[in-house]
Amino acid sequence: MRDVTLGQYYPSNSLVHRADPRFKLVILLLFLIMVFFCESFLSFGFLTLFVIITVALSRVPPLKVLKGLRMIIVVVLITTVLMLVFYTDADSEPLCEWGIFHIYLSGIYAAVKLAWRLMLLVLMPTVLTLTSTPTELCDGLESLLYPLKKIKFPVHELALIMSIALRLIPTLIEETDKIKNAQKARGAAFESRNPFKKVKAMLPVLIPLFVSSFRRADDLADAMDSRCYRGAKGRTRMKVLHCRVGDFIALIMWCAVFAAVLFLKYNWFGWEFITMLSL
Repeated sequence: MRDVTLGQYYPSNSLVHRADPRFKLVILLLFLIMVFFCESFLSFGFLTLFVIITVALSRVPPLKVLKGLRMIIVVVLITTVLMLVFYTDADSEPLCEWGIFHIYLSGIYAAVKLAWRLMLLVLMPTVLTLTSTPTELCDGLESLLYPLKKIKFPVHELALIMSIALRLIPTLIEETDKIKNAQKARGAAFESRNPFKKVKAMLPVLIPLFVSSFRRADDLADAMDSRCYRGAKGRTRMKVLHCRVGDFIALIMWCAVFAAVLFLKYNWFGWEFITMLSL
């Protein structure tokens, strides 16, 4: 649970921290779209380079960003192994065979790309939450979805739900640690190598955690009701969002990267060297 960095804010005075949250959300959306469009190693290299540049500009310790990958490392390993052993390519000979399993060179490429894609999908949202407070993300999302208010879409309520969820992630992690330590003191076998005993030992943790979460939600609802919270009607903002020149420059740069990824994928002009670079 301590490896979950999503929702944790790292205070700093960097360019990324000062950027408008609306632009950061748009850039994140473009990034996620680009990750699914990537088909070549060159495209993945472009995206990885920009992630590295973003982390450097944010002044967030790289190890803190990479810590978020620990929670998905098992998923990455399992999907990579499954891709290797079950990938089939009728146009090439397998590199090695073992019973019904065959490993192809194209399968290795596909497995590496899949693992790379999964890691990029975790890294950039982690950078966003480390450099933006839940309030900033809430205000940015509400501002971006403002046109939907014309069709009576509850934009403010959706943004508020997201903000509360991000705020409660570190709280739930801390609460889980407290409950787990209390159960260890009572003799719970969390360190057992038997997976069934591990699952059974987690039940005394999950039940108090759910009870605590519902109690916390009920207290929050009472606090909002006692302060006469009535939704977005008549509400004002303490901090008004302002766009800066640097925000537009960053957005233009990401649009250029998005165009480059599309160009590498589709090669609209039929250039041969692009075909050679795209594996």
